[in-house]
Amino acid sequence: MNQPLSSSKRNLRAQLVTSLLAVQQGRSLQSILSHELAQVPSKDRALFHELLLGTLRQWHALKNISLPLLSKPLNNPTVESCIYLGMYQLLMTRTAPHAAISETVEACKQLGFAALSGVVNAILRRVSRETEAFQQALNATHGLPSWLAKRLKRDWPEHFPALCQQLKQPTSICLRINQRKIGRDAYLTLLHAQDIAAHAVSWIESAIVLDQNVQITSLPGFEKGWFAVQDLHAQLASQLLCALDQKVVLDACAAPGGKTAHLLEKYIPKQLIAIDSDEQRLQRVQENLTRLALHEIAPLSIQCADATTWQAEQLLDAILLDAPCSATGVLRRHPDIRLLRQSSDIEPIVQLQSQILEQLWSQLKVGGQLLYITCSILKAENEQQMQNFFAKHADAQEIKIAADWGIAQQYGRQLLPLEAYGDGFYYCLISKIA
Repeated sequence: MNQPLSSSKRNLRAQLVTSLLAVQQGRSLQSILSHELAQVPSKDRALFHELLLGTLRQWHALKNISLPLLSKPLNNPTVESCIYLGMYQLLMTRTAPHAAISETVEACKQLGFAALSGVVNAILRRVSRETEAFQQALNATHGLPSWLAKRLKRDWPEHFPALCQQLKQPTSICLRINQRKIGRDAYLTLLHAQDIAAHAVSWIESAIVLDQNVQITSLPGFEKGWFAVQDLHAQLASQLLCALDQKVVLDACAAPGGKTAHLLEKYIPKQLIAIDSDEQRLQRVQENLTRLALHEIAPLSIQCADATTWQAEQLLDAILLDAPCSATGVLRRHPDIRLLRQSSDIEPIVQLQSQILEQLWSQLKVGGQLLYITCSILKAENEQQMQNFFAKHADAQEIKIAADWGIAQQYGRQLLPLEAYGDGFYYCLISKIA
């Protein structure tokens, strides 16, 4: 191994590999991305972002098709990351092949593995000669960690092939229009006047999908709080919990505050309580509410608290529980989850969800409603969690969601990430009966 170059002298691909290694070591993109982008010249940031997220999105597929090219396992995360990054550029981007190869081989050298740079060079040159065959192989692999592929195949056998393909694709950005500030159609007209491709979604009253990449902060009305970025399917929450004016409402596990804000855009509760166990992420709730000018709409209490032990001062009229989950429904938007989430995580997550449900259910008024939500596509966290809950609670009654979106389950409805936009979400609405 040769001496690696100092980070300030490394090329863009070497910086990308360093970020890929951080994710492999258990760091989330959310925790590193801002810092990593700050080290990159502004002209290269869009490329850095695309190559980082794209390589992670295709990680297991790239790993699968690269294995036959190695005579023996490398057991070297740095060099393997160079190979996957180089293959992603050759197979999934318009980067000139000679640039993709030379820059990635140079990155291998700069990171201290000059002796193995020949292996990287040979593999990437072969891929560049046989691009079509490798693209077909890439498309044919499910691209998921094996434990997740097994679970999804069991949970969604009919949808499994389409799910695998969609989860390897990027997804569109969706805006939630703050209708206290501007109407959705009026805002769409503004976007079109600036030649920004976007469209409204008829079945979600606040949603606009952007059909091109844009700098969010440069969109009209960002500083004035005219919109927030929120996934299309996440915006359904406030449509399902209705008639919240002058009610005491809890938003449990609230950070970063998208659903908190949406409730205040639609209703004027008697009191809105937002709790989350992550103090740092709770600051985002306050920041978002301030930008959207929603912090004085209704009496608001933002509390750092553990939902398994939190106790309300009075019984609650409504609870929005966006429960901690595996986040398998948002793999397109957060591709690092493919590497970070493990099979052994699921059972503890299911137990945590159950504990939170029990703690909050006891604080709901008779006649009150609880909306259970996850951004998971695993039945253990969704339909099966609800089956267990209803089996234990004779005082719980499901309110059937009358909708044509998603897939009806025994309890609740499941949205799968099967379209070009909209993440995987589960919703179940529950009423407390005497």
